[in-house]
Amino acid sequence: MKLNNLKQTFILGLGIIMTAGLISCGSNEKLVSTKSQGEELIEVHCTGSDYQSDKKHFRASAIGESLDQMVSKKKAGTNARAELATLVASTIKGTIDNYVNSTELNNVEQVEERYEGLTREVINQQLNNIKVICEKQTRTSQNKYKTYIALEMSAEDLEKAIELKLSQDEKLKVDYDYNKFKETYEAEMQKLESKQRGF
Repeated sequence: MKLNNLKQTFILGLGIIMTAGLISCGSNEKLVSTKSQGEELIEVHCTGSDYQSDKKHFRASAIGESLDQMVSKKKAGTNARAELATLVASTIKGTIDNYVNSTELNNVEQVEERYEGLTREVINQQLNNIKVICEKQTRTSQNKYKTYIALEMSAEDLEKAIELKLSQDEKLKVDYDYNKFKETYEAEMQKLESKQRGF
């Protein structure tokens, strides 16, 4: 009876040792394979879901690198502003195209050009009202400064500024339908959010 208990304990102990050995071998293999691929996990500051555009905000992130700290900051800011401007311009272009196509107006091309000209002015003005929502600086092993930055612009403020500009234009205000424009703009912002979130 005691011999059977001793055998069972021995077999159980042997099983535990073998399992532990297999687990440790498996984890060693993972470490070796990761190192052999030459990959290293890095953190990119000011990025991720909190720094992506949504239906209420345009957002853009960028990185600037330089031996000079202020130059690195300036590069990051310039890159982020350019990215933000492209994002805004693309969304407004989609809004105008869809809005004009949904109305029954003569000289569609001329109307589109007029809208685009006026909204371009507003976008340039609104780019002065952007907010820095994240800024971090690091120094690399090569003694370079790296600046990470994320900028934000209010979609509502932009929409109000565009509405004011369009409603004051003598050539457009006769046919301009604010509610339809707002609805089209909000639909484009929803599309932008879905695209940024990847669904």
